[in-house]
Amino acid sequence: MPTPPKNNRKEREVEEESAEEIWILRLYVAGQTQNSLTAFDNLKKICEKHIDCRYRIEVIDLLKNPQLAKDHQIIAVPTLIRKLPTPVKKIIGNLSNTEKVLVGLDLRKAE
Repeated sequence: MPTPPKNNRKEREVEEESAEEIWILRLYVAGQTQNSLTAFDNLKKICEKHIDCRYRIEVIDLLKNPQLAKDHQIIAVPTLIRKLPTPVKKIIGNLSNTEKVLVGLDLRKAE
């Protein structure tokens, strides 16, 4: 039987760690505009396909809590912030470019 590569055990440990990791994603919107709804739908599809059940989406409506825009340094909506896993990542827009979102969230390497 061939010997497994030296990194095989370490790779399995990393996969097991990331499999248990919960992603916390905050989507900042300004009401239920078409852009905000599109961003939420796109985010949900991306999460279901690429993160399985290991995520939590928090939608924050800046019309209801405008102070949060300043507190969380939101300059445009919709804005997605990946709180966990660290490091924090920020993506602005309706998330319609799936490839850019995957790269922005570190779910895929940039080509």
